[in-house]
Amino acid sequence: MTTDAGSASVVRRAAVVVNPSKVQVAALRSAVAAAEATAGWAPSGWFETSPTDDGRSAVLAALASHSALIVVAGGDGTLRTAAESLAGTGIPIGLVPSGTGNLFARELGLPLNLRAAVDLAFAGSDRMVDLATAVLERPDGEREEHAFLVMAGIGLDAEMAAKTNQQLKARIGWLAYSDPIARSILGNKQFDLTYALDDGPEVETRAHTVIVGNSGSLTAGMLLLPNAVVDDGMLDAVIMRPGRGAGWTDIGYRLAFNRVLHRTGFGRFVGRFSRETRAIRYAQARTMKVRFAEPQGIQLDGDPHGDVIAATLTVRHHALAVRVRH
Repeated sequence: MTTDAGSASVVRRAAVVVNPSKVQVAALRSAVAAAEATAGWAPSGWFETSPTDDGRSAVLAALASHSALIVVAGGDGTLRTAAESLAGTGIPIGLVPSGTGNLFARELGLPLNLRAAVDLAFAGSDRMVDLATAVLERPDGEREEHAFLVMAGIGLDAEMAAKTNQQLKARIGWLAYSDPIARSILGNKQFDLTYALDDGPEVETRAHTVIVGNSGSLTAGMLLLPNAVVDDGMLDAVIMRPGRGAGWTDIGYRLAFNRVLHRTGFGRFVGRFSRETRAIRYAQARTMKVRFAEPQGIQLDGDPHGDVIAATLTVRHHALAVRVRH
């Protein structure tokens, strides 16, 4: 890139934030060096996360380097931490997905191959996407604020994040979730809550699982939130209320066929005649407030975040720039 005629040439430089427990660092360095040479960029700065830090220190150091691009190599948790710090800066994120789920990368259609992802980070287009925030109220009254890009979950979703064996997850991927899912369904533990959408009235209900998302797909291509779009300025939610009868059958049917029902013309036609079920309900809003009768575990983008008694979830429209395909 050059400035106006007569001015000195400006060479762009990237910063690479890498989670070494998720990425083959040597392969990443080789791919970055090749992409730099092709694009005519200066050598990147490198910032590694550590087991004692959630990646925030590495991201802040990368941000302080005044780079034109920040490449994030890691899983959904590393990306969430980076997005929290980079929101509103206008500095694009080049994502090199290296975790088990990589849900946000899949939602954007980004390559999962390391070299292809690096090439796209240096040569892709910038897309503005939304960033969700969750203000968590602890049982002792303390409040914390965190960002998320994919989903926040209470109930089954939080149990999956908290109880999945991490070593097994690294070996067999999303199949490691099968045990906590089965235990949760068989136990059918439900809880009382009150929720409100935007300025609407409070609604009391009982649920097994509540998930609020900025994007809608789960592992294995399952579409959980059919109306969720990463840049529409809205949050989508699903409440699962299986009850004690055939509710899980209704939920399973809906999740199995959501992608067909909502993403194809034939499916939308069939959907007009599908009966509504109380076992699974959807909602959409810019702000969602929820309060629980008893403390419940919560997860953000797959990472457990302890117990909460209440949460306020909002969306920051077009808060983050992400490199995508042209």
